[in-house]
Amino acid sequence: MNLAGVRVAVTGASGFCGAAVARAAAAAGAEVTCLGRRLGPVGRHVFWDATLAPPDLAGTDLVVHLAAAVGDPAPGRAADRTFEAVNVTGTARLMEAAGTRPVVWVSSASVYDPRVRRDRIAEDHPIGGQLTGYGRTKAAGERLALAAGAVVLRPRAVYGPGDPHLLPRLLAAVRGERLLLPGPDVSLSLTAVENLADACLAAVAWPAGAYNIADEQPYSRDAVARAALTATGRTARVTHVPVGLAVAAAALATARSRLPWAGPPSLTRYAVDQLAHGVVLDTTRARAEGFQPRRCFSDFLTDLAAAR
Repeated sequence: MNLAGVRVAVTGASGFCGAAVARAAAAAGAEVTCLGRRLGPVGRHVFWDATLAPPDLAGTDLVVHLAAAVGDPAPGRAADRTFEAVNVTGTARLMEAAGTRPVVWVSSASVYDPRVRRDRIAEDHPIGGQLTGYGRTKAAGERLALAAGAVVLRPRAVYGPGDPHLLPRLLAAVRGERLLLPGPDVSLSLTAVENLADACLAAVAWPAGAYNIADEQPYSRDAVARAALTATGRTARVTHVPVGLAVAAAALATARSRLPWAGPPSLTRYAVDQLAHGVVLDTTRARAEGFQPRRCFSDFLTDLAAAR
């Protein structure tokens, strides 16, 4: 994609996904403005705290919004307030400041109702029943974005260089010489951060609405886990545990995390749900606009192994 001379604002550009988008935009020739509390990897920096004020978008042509409160902390009012302030109120401020500028708003497959199980999830899947404050507030934020005419992207389980979530959480499930996974093997969609970045830049030209973004093919959960273990030099073997037992362990970990001296829960119901149930995204709508994923999980692991 050629973005020579286009002035692109990227919010959340100091984060994992935002940094990838900012770099991709710069590589495509864009003049990049990184908005956030911390410096982005390229271009100029404009400070923005989504909880305090609208962003300064002066001198920009379009916006890719990735700033978000993320994570899976113990449920509670403090966490809910943080998610609401950034993902909902921050979105309202962004959309107001954007005016007539095109906006690509990065959401999440976490908005889909986990109580409704389907072989493939398209964009018309019910929204609701989210298991976390993150999922609930992303759903609320994307409603504002869609109402304002934005393009909304829904990736799932984004991974890649510098990944702070997927691979670290997977490896954290290793106990001794076993990687404990809930229930039997399932099929899952994953999204390479490079594929998400490509979609963010291309989606500026797409009709307003929601689009699923994922890699070319879904993956076997267990195959991904085994490949990740090999690439990182681990000798653990995949071991299935009953889903009910995993849910009980998550409830215990969540309850313990509420103690004054405890940190975030080591296991949550949301994490169990994400691993125990197949979630395959239907990307037909994005493909109709020309989206073609160019990276897959094996590409990531090959690079990871080469860097060891």
